[in-house]
Amino acid sequence: MERKPRRPTRVVEVGWVKIGGGHPVVVQSMTSTDTRDVSSTVAQIRELEEEGCEVIRVAVPDEAAAQALREIIPQIGIPLIADIHFDWRLAVAALKSGAHGLRINPGNIKGRENVRRVIEAARRAGACVRIGVNAGSLEKDLLKKYGWPRPEALVESALRWLDFIVGDLGYENVKVSLKSSDVWHTVAAYREFSRRSDFPVHLGVTEAGGLLPGTVKSALALGILLSEGIGDTLRVSLTAPPVEEVRVAWEILKATGVRRRGVEIVACPTCGRCEIDLIGLYQEVERRLRGLKAPIKVAVMGCVVNGPGEAREADVGLAGGKGVGLIFRRGRIVRKVREEELLSAFLEEVERFLAEREKEPQTR
Repeated sequence: MERKPRRPTRVVEVGWVKIGGGHPVVVQSMTSTDTRDVSSTVAQIRELEEEGCEVIRVAVPDEAAAQALREIIPQIGIPLIADIHFDWRLAVAALKSGAHGLRINPGNIKGRENVRRVIEAARRAGACVRIGVNAGSLEKDLLKKYGWPRPEALVESALRWLDFIVGDLGYENVKVSLKSSDVWHTVAAYREFSRRSDFPVHLGVTEAGGLLPGTVKSALALGILLSEGIGDTLRVSLTAPPVEEVRVAWEILKATGVRRRGVEIVACPTCGRCEIDLIGLYQEVERRLRGLKAPIKVAVMGCVVNGPGEAREADVGLAGGKGVGLIFRRGRIVRKVREEELLSAFLEEVERFLAEREKEPQTR
């Protein structure tokens, strides 16, 4: 099955980052620091930037957090979105402090008049607004109508608020999310919304869980949607350090063929044929190459069955055997080394490959 073309959507702007309309799918995350702690928040955002985070969201639970944005924003290099719940006045304060966008759940802002106040402030600031519909905080009338947060209820909520914000208030710098902790409800909601609207969508499975279960749930739901051409920006929500969210997000984008950044590592599973410390070798390769931003595919293989074939398919690959190993570059054996030299020789070839690729003429 081939990945479908991206769904045509409108273009919205979060600061200087364009979302939708064929622009690259944007990776987001959210800080876990107390926003009022400026130094810790800035440090975490800078770490996330290094990992490939392109838009950051921070919690704004009170006025002090809103005011802290005045100090945070000048010290970071990516647009900042203020996460607002319950109190519309915090949205206004965050925008005055320089926030490039807002995430609001209209269901808990309490009333159209308060939502109107938020939108008018966003209009003055030129900020993007995400309508964040969530299964855990759906409007009471929709819960009564559907009995529980069905995908159809999430879609109706999103369309209702779009009709008010875009139709009645005339504000179009808007994107939408429809999140559930259930994989299939999430997929169904995004599919139906995308069938009925051309506004860009922010993908995510809410409350997905810890690093392993959250990664599996997010990869399944987001992988399905991205393969169907649905999705303009995404966050992988994990009960884990935010840096892991960004790493998983990029792995999903690479696996679906939507975007490439950094290293893609192909590695064989361990088995009785393996005669080298493959797990240790893999972990060290992953650690040493983690900081690379240039897209490159490498292979770390441990036996003679599939090893040479997979290694040949990578930009740079290694195939280990008893006491020796082969290094491949773009299908060609370039070195045969002793096992104890395998890691250093492999890393040297990666450096050479990247340096030579830099000199290659760029095709448009």
